[in-house]
Amino acid sequence: MHVSHMAKKGFWIGKLVGLGALVLTTLASCTTAPETGRSQFILISEAQGLQLGADAYRQIKSQKKISRDRRYTEPVVRVGSRIAAISPRPNYKWEFTVFEDETPNAFALPGGKVGVHTGLFKVAKNDAQLATVLAHEVAHAIARHGEERMSSQMAVGVGVGVAGAATGINPNVLAQAATLGVVLPFSRTQESEADAIGLRYMARAGFDPRQSIPLWQNFAKYGGDRPPEFLSTHPSPGSRIQNLQRLMPQALEEYNKSPYRNR
Repeated sequence: MHVSHMAKKGFWIGKLVGLGALVLTTLASCTTAPETGRSQFILISEAQGLQLGADAYRQIKSQKKISRDRRYTEPVVRVGSRIAAISPRPNYKWEFTVFEDETPNAFALPGGKVGVHTGLFKVAKNDAQLATVLAHEVAHAIARHGEERMSSQMAVGVGVGVAGAATGINPNVLAQAATLGVVLPFSRTQESEADAIGLRYMARAGFDPRQSIPLWQNFAKYGGDRPPEFLSTHPSPGSRIQNLQRLMPQALEEYNKSPYRNR
């Protein structure tokens, strides 16, 4: 009896969450990711995304200390601009800013706003390794992953609200389940996609894609406490390396015909 009751609740939760998502899906724009052709769920227009990205970038720059050290700023701007120029959106108002932060990280916001931490240079040892990260972030911006993630969270919010009201189950429990079941795995999909797209972009810009492997090996050696992969928004370095190795033959073809090699 208890199991049957819970099964019924689970059935209706699924139905209600699906109904909320369906309503939003009918409003979403029909979009496909570049290079991969994956269908995307995006509720936010490109113009709205550009404005959101610009506003968020201004706020971050007002809160985080910007580095003026040319050892970091020069290669980031040079390498990033070269990758942005070969992307499908060279007309974005691209910005590459280095922030004084010892964590090896970078991020991208809609519209071509890219931030890089000084700590990234602990693992990115040359231009091609830096290009691996910057091309990954450029890929996020081109594929509109930020807008897609916001749209996904909007859909989850609608589904959780509807299901919680109908079943009486604690909305916090539903939100946690939705996060584990929808938001995080979907985010890992975006990360793997940005790796794939970024590998092609760096190769087209004349940066050796084979350097992506030692970059992620450096990340793995850098270590630090990491959550299990199934609870993380990012694939593990080992998973990324396997995917990059699988994609390497095509990337090398792009690299070998790039007019920007050896620049």
